[in-house]
Formats: sequence, C-alpha cells, structure tokens
Amino acid sequence: MVAPLAARLRPRTLAEVVGQEELLGPGKPLRVAIERGETGSILFWGPPGTGKTTLARLIARHVQGEFVPFSAVTDGVPRLREIVADAEKRRVLGTRTVLFVDEIHRFNRAQQDALLPHVESGLLTLIGATTENPSFELTGALLSRMRVFVLAPLAPAALERLVDRALEDAERGLGGLGLAIDADARALLAAHADGDARRALTVLEAAVVLLDDHDAATAAGAASDGGRTLTRAHVTAALQTRVAAYDKSGEQHFNLISAYHKSLRGSDPQGALYWLARMIEGGEDPMYIARRTVRFAAEDVGLADPRALEIALAARDAYHFLGSPEGDLALAEAAVYLATAPKSNRVYGAWKAALEAARATPAAPVPLALRNAPTDLMKELGYGAGYQYAHAVPEAYTPQEYLPDELGGAEFYAPGPFGFEKEITKRLAWWRTLRDRIEARAEPAGTPPDEEEA
Repeated sequence: MVAPLAARLRPRTLAEVVGQEELLGPGKPLRVAIERGETGSILFWGPPGTGKTTLARLIARHVQGEFVPFSAVTDGVPRLREIVADAEKRRVLGTRTVLFVDEIHRFNRAQQDALLPHVESGLLTLIGATTENPSFELTGALLSRMRVFVLAPLAPAALERLVDRALEDAERGLGGLGLAIDADARALLAAHADGDARRALTVLEAAVVLLDDHDAATAAGAASDGGRTLTRAHVTAALQTRVAAYDKSGEQHFNLISAYHKSLRGSDPQGALYWLARMIEGGEDPMYIARRTVRFAAEDVGLADPRALEIALAARDAYHFLGSPEGDLALAEAAVYLATAPKSNRVYGAWKAALEAARATPAAPVPLALRNAPTDLMKELGYGAGYQYAHAVPEAYTPQEYLPDELGGAEFYAPGPFGFEKEITKRLAWWRTLRDRIEARAEPAGTPPDEEEA
C-alpha cells in the first residue's frame, strides 16, 4: 500500500524542514542543539501539522538514538516498563533511547511519575508533542526537566513551497505525474490549510485524485503537451470533499461552536449533545467549550433560571478537576440542562442598554441623596440629604430615584415571561404597588442610622 503523500514527504534532514525559521534558522539554539546531538529532553508545543513528530525523528537521527514512539492516549505504564527495559539493554551497547510521546498533554499523573526518574537519570531522552498548554497538563517536576519550544503554524508562503516541492519531487512526491498548479489554486490551498503542512499535502493529494476522476479526458489530452494543471476548482472541490480533522482555528471551529450555541438557544438537547461530541472528538479545547457554555448561561438563559450559570461554572470546574474523558460528561450535563432551561436575554439586553446610557452620560453627577457623607463638610454641602433608608420601614422598600437626573425614570431591565423571571415580575409589581401607596399617603421616608455608609 502506498503511504500518504504527507508521510512520504516527511523531511529526512533539517534542510528539508519548511518553516519554523525562528527555531531552526542558522545559529538558532534548537538547530545548534540538534546538530550537536545535545538537545536533552524537549517538549514541542504547537498546532497540528507544524513538524513536531518530524523534529523528534530528526533529533533521534542526530543523536544516533533509537526512536521509540509512545502514545499517551493508548499506551500505559506496562508499555513504559517495556520501553525502560529495552533502553537499559541499549545503554549497555552505547545506544541512546529517544522516547517520543505524542499527545503528551494526555499523560496522567501515574504515567508522568513512572517516567520521571528515567528522564532524570538520562536513560530516556524524552521528546513530547502537544497541542495544549503544557503548564496546565504536565507536573512541574516533569516540565522542569524539559526545554519547551513553541512551533508556530506554517505561513502560507512556506506551505506554497511545500506544495511546489511535492509536485516536483519524483522520488517521494508527485513529480512523475507531470502536474502543475496555477498560482490562484496554490494560494487557496495554502490559505485553507490553516498552517498545517499535513493538511496541505492531503488536500493536494485529493485534488490530484479529482483531476484524474473528473477531468480524465482533458488530462489525457494535455499529457502529451507536457502535463496537467491543478486549478482553483480542483482545490475547492478537494477542500469540500476532504474528511478533515477538526481545525481549532479555522472555519469548522466557528461553525461547530455556532451550531452548539444555537442548539442550546433553540432548546434542542439532541443537537447540543451532537455538536458538543463533534467538537470533543475533533480535539477542541474543552475549556474553550466550557467558557462558551458559561457565556451562554449568562447571555441566553439569564435570570429565567438562575441555576444555569451555577451549572455551567460547575461543569467548567469539574472538567478542570477531572480532565478527559470523565470531565466530558460534566460538559454534556451542562449542555442538556441549558438546552432544556427557560430562556431569557433580558439581562443581556439590559446590560447593553445600561452601557450605552453610561457612555452617553459619562459626566452625570451622582444625586446628592445617594452620596455618602463621612465628613461635616460633605453634610453641609447636602451629601446624603433626603436619602430614604429602606430598612427603616416595614416593607424594606422606599420609593426614590437612583439614577442621575439625565436618566430619571429610564428602564433598562424588564423581566421576561418565563422561569424565575415570572417571580421577578411579581416583585417589581409589588414594589410599584407599595410606591403608589406610599406616595398617595405621603408617608415619611425611612431615615438612615448615623453610622450607615454607602
């Protein structure tokens, strides 16, 4: 079986690595360390397709060590014991063991503790790869023994060079097919790869298949004239039909979070669970989902169900405490709760209106009755004069104006007809009744105690 194009074109030397000039340029610390074979243990942190695995293999080659892959997702401590035993045998023969741990952010504490002494002793040269912030996932003891290098998404120009190399390389690439790509198609492919070299090459390979399948007659005719050309149409079709990995910064990222948010707002727990699962399975940062869930609770449920924000925050804390996969269930529970909760964006609207009013009247003075008067001078100037102390009357309510004169009588918040906001409506109505009754009888206002402060 022929390996995928991305696997065939994996760089075999530092000179073949595309991008990452800040780390691998001449004289840069990482390049110097690799060339000297003195890297020590390293952690590569960056998005998919930026060369983390490639660099690990190149390091193993430069230190003349045995490259041993280890999956933090599927392998466990028993597999680690086997690796350590093999490493001991290699050390006797003078061969180093380079242990590459992909998705190292999924390492649990037991795995990290089991690995630590062998990294510390130098038996294993550890190279980890992660797309997540390692400071939140790795123990301080393990992280302190690794040099952290941040890999950036590849720039479009670098991806375009990679595409050209793939089309020119007859040994490992597509150079024997007589293919070319027009500038517009190359730019489109580089832009939609989102800095991911693997994705760029996968889309390129899919575009070639489409060219063969859908333009067979044209391709056959053009072959005798020196080759075939991939156009924007081929690349666009390949982007549409490709089963892509979830991209956490591209269009799918925004599409899926939008579908999740709208399913919650539409009170559809089935849709909310499905889109949540799509994001989790695609590798989205669960804490990003948690933040959006908290935002939804405040923005779209609001005071229709005051517990919604509590549930959302609890789900965030539960995930942070448990991690995946156990913590995923807390996010699912919050999604179902929010989807089935009564909805209200009245506080959201009220807050926007209040902000607009504050920006329109930035210099409106605080009414004298609402000002604190801790000194005699302030009292002489009228600070606090006329303030009505609510606790001085049986109903704990006195009608008075709490807005500046410019905004007197303004209403920013009006409760909705659902959930707990129905109770708020009753309270506001009761206070209006009290106000009307007090004003009709001209009852004296409550007088604050001397020690009362703002």
